[in-house]
Amino acid sequence: MKQLILAALAGTVLAPVAVTAQQVPNAQPDMPVSPRDRFYTSDQFSNTVSVIDPSANRLLGVIKLGDPTPMNLSPLYRGQLLVHGMGFSPDRRTLAVVSIGSNAVSFIDTATNSVRHTTYVGRSPHEAFFRPDGREVWISVRGEDYIAVLDGTTYKETGRIPVPNGPGMTIFSPDGKYGYVCSSFSPETVVIDTTSKQIVGRVKQESPFCPDIAATPDGKQVWLTLKDIGKVMVFDARPPFAVLKSFATGAITNHVNIAKTPRGQFAYVTVGTENVVKVFRTDDFTQVATIPVGALPHGLWPSGDGSRIYVGLENADAVAAIDTATNRVIATIPIGQGPQGVAYVPGAVPSGDGLAGLQPLAKAGEKVQLILSGTGRSQVTLFDQGQVQILQAAVAGLPPKMPFVLGLSSNPDGNGPVEPLAKFMTNPAGGAIVNAVGPLRQIVTQAAPTGSRRYLVIASGQPDAVGNVVQRQVKQ
Repeated sequence: MKQLILAALAGTVLAPVAVTAQQVPNAQPDMPVSPRDRFYTSDQFSNTVSVIDPSANRLLGVIKLGDPTPMNLSPLYRGQLLVHGMGFSPDRRTLAVVSIGSNAVSFIDTATNSVRHTTYVGRSPHEAFFRPDGREVWISVRGEDYIAVLDGTTYKETGRIPVPNGPGMTIFSPDGKYGYVCSSFSPETVVIDTTSKQIVGRVKQESPFCPDIAATPDGKQVWLTLKDIGKVMVFDARPPFAVLKSFATGAITNHVNIAKTPRGQFAYVTVGTENVVKVFRTDDFTQVATIPVGALPHGLWPSGDGSRIYVGLENADAVAAIDTATNRVIATIPIGQGPQGVAYVPGAVPSGDGLAGLQPLAKAGEKVQLILSGTGRSQVTLFDQGQVQILQAAVAGLPPKMPFVLGLSSNPDGNGPVEPLAKFMTNPAGGAIVNAVGPLRQIVTQAAPTGSRRYLVIASGQPDAVGNVVQRQVKQ
């Protein structure tokens, strides 16, 4: 009582002490799953944002930010292209969505699903995150060598922070003191003091390709993924930012996120070629679960109370909902094409039904899935864009750092000439993500007209010097 009286005399109000766990990104108090919550995915090939009600595990609709291919190839195209990254404001009222191909950050009102403002930044931005105090938004401009700093209210650029070439993502310490910036082109993560905007720490990455980074809600650790070598690194969130652990997780290790539960604090990691999420303790780094989820898991985010993890399935056009108490998938929800970054926003819709501005899924839900096997195994998805499809292959099991060609053969065994579609170089783990565009569904499926059927293959070499076929399309 005496403490309350003194507080009142001092003109302050004592906030209740949170006794529950706290979740990412800013160690906010637990919020149980509610119809007011929303889970969002940024859909790279349909150029949409899918909006899910997690209380019912149901897609409510999509926010259309642009058009699919080939409409987005016009020189007069004004929509967004390659919708990819995602973050949200501490007050949970604003979603920041990054479009790599149009160099844009769209700020969306979570209550109305409307674009409040669009800011254009440098070449190929990747992710956008608000500082915990909401005053700034930091954009990792991966196609260049700086962080673009935007005002958290006007969304205008106010400055730039030089960093190693190719910043992949920024995440902040829960207290907002540090910004941790990993790189997708340079083997170095830097730690930035958010007040001085100066680099105060450097962490050597074991490879140059980090797509994702997460800070634990207890403020003690930072986890980052190394997609090209299939590893995770963990370092101390405080000076001198020493590396605590580095370990293999699997080819095309993509995103990592943290859930604090009554059983402890756990890191969830998506492993693309294995179609699983792997779960690790953050105290001793032991693996406690491997969860099959679906084709090419990418981004993931915990619910506001850590009871669930939601995972975008890039090659399945779906979201898998995981119960963290059992580490089992409890729902799979159809969404737009090629989900990349994701965000779970507790209390995103304070009132109303939150359906304004949403459109049906429509064509974005159509796809064909194929398998190539031989030396290794690759999963292929054809994302329907109308008369053409975007092909994405998650290649695995090939020799590392070698040139290959994805192409078409007239013969199911791959013998004879190969018509190249795309060339690629495998990463140090023998994997790759390969893309192509064309009227492919019409010729590589059983519905192809007589005489026009083709078969997807992977061959060694270059398009002008195709070598031996190493993977072939499995017969349907």
